[in-house]
Amino acid sequence: MSHKRIPKRKAAIAAGSVVALGAAALVLPNAMASQTDQADAPRTFKAADASDVAAQLASRLGDAFAGSYYDAGRQQIIINVVGDDSEVVNEIREAGAVPNQVDNSTATLKAAARTLRTDATIPGTAWSVDPKTNEIRVTADSTVTGARWNQLTSTVKSLGSDVATVKRSSGTFKTFVEGGDAIFGGGARCSLGFNVTADDGSPAFLTAGHCGVAAAEWSDAQDGAPIATVDQATFPGAGDFALVKYDDPNTEAPSTVDVGDGKTVEIAQAAEATVGQQVLRMGSTTGLNDGSVTGLDATVNYPEGTVAGLIQTDVCAEPGDSGGSLFTQDGSAIGLTSGGSGDCTNGGETFFQPVTTALEAVGATLGAGGAGAGDEAGDQAGDQAGEEGQAGAGEEGAGAGGDEQAGGGGEAVDPSAPADGAADDGSGAADDGSGAAVDGSGAAVEGH
Repeated sequence: MSHKRIPKRKAAIAAGSVVALGAAALVLPNAMASQTDQADAPRTFKAADASDVAAQLASRLGDAFAGSYYDAGRQQIIINVVGDDSEVVNEIREAGAVPNQVDNSTATLKAAARTLRTDATIPGTAWSVDPKTNEIRVTADSTVTGARWNQLTSTVKSLGSDVATVKRSSGTFKTFVEGGDAIFGGGARCSLGFNVTADDGSPAFLTAGHCGVAAAEWSDAQDGAPIATVDQATFPGAGDFALVKYDDPNTEAPSTVDVGDGKTVEIAQAAEATVGQQVLRMGSTTGLNDGSVTGLDATVNYPEGTVAGLIQTDVCAEPGDSGGSLFTQDGSAIGLTSGGSGDCTNGGETFFQPVTTALEAVGATLGAGGAGAGDEAGDQAGDQAGEEGQAGAGEEGAGAGGDEQAGGGGEAVDPSAPADGAADDGSGAADDGSGAAVDGSGAAVEGH
């Protein structure tokens, strides 16, 4: 596990190469017109820059700003605007972004989300803002039937046909907790997310909050001596994150991600997610998987309770991946695996706790020296990216597993079984509302 050694072999992730585009000069009647066209042409951005540019424009545009997303294919930032104010459009273009006129304002979408929270907080449902469609995307898993389905669809319909849409998910929303290269506590198994430095300077790590409420002490081996103790945990409610401090203050806790074969990747910084951004997730159950961010400020109604402020993606995950790391090709920490539905055969929706929010809430910084991109770790990561150009991902100890009960009956997996071992039906201790309950005999993580 990453806290035990400082790896010597590092796999760096190569950022996408920028292709230089050349074009023959055009002879125009008016040279000034040519310069103006070039000035208004959209710039190309790295995905890591999109959130900062969008945030700056949002603060300047006020009520006209209606969300943003990143077009990975064109490497462009799309800014949604309401109204046809030419000054607003020009300001977006001057920043190098692309204006996109839409009908629903940010205020409209926030009001719709509040209505859903009031009238449709039903276990097995989730929603997030999708700036690509300028709508609230509502998802219901297979357990939402009968009167609950009617309640959900009638609430969505009341918001207006162009404000929200609802779709089915074939699986069930659950926290992903089972098997793998994991941390162990109280009969549960979960993943170490990212190593951090606590506000008192001690070494620590972030993991999922539903793991932090399941046990107070954690080991790096099943039935092993504890190596870390939960300092604080949030779940359910305003997030799904926990800060766990190493018991030995001299523990080496580098900001690295294990990609297998003895290779690691330096994580240089924590960054905000952007819709359309390409991301990587590593878990011991399903290995390395990639996809994109599809929604922000997601609300998920797990059996244990409602969790708000999550990132929604189309990256697959399965039981065993809970608490693991979500990050980008440039070595930016983005999220901690919370839960979702589906699997890596049929796909599904997966939700992540934003790392930036977790760090701020617990007062920690990424790695041993802070989260800044300009620190030594960041410089090393950049050098590695240039020298090796390898793509890899995953948090050391990123597998998750456990006996944590997500509510009701469900998949029960023997903690001693391989991460991809067969599951059989089982039930576990019900959650009392304060967090996930644990059944010491096996992990039961199906949601109802």
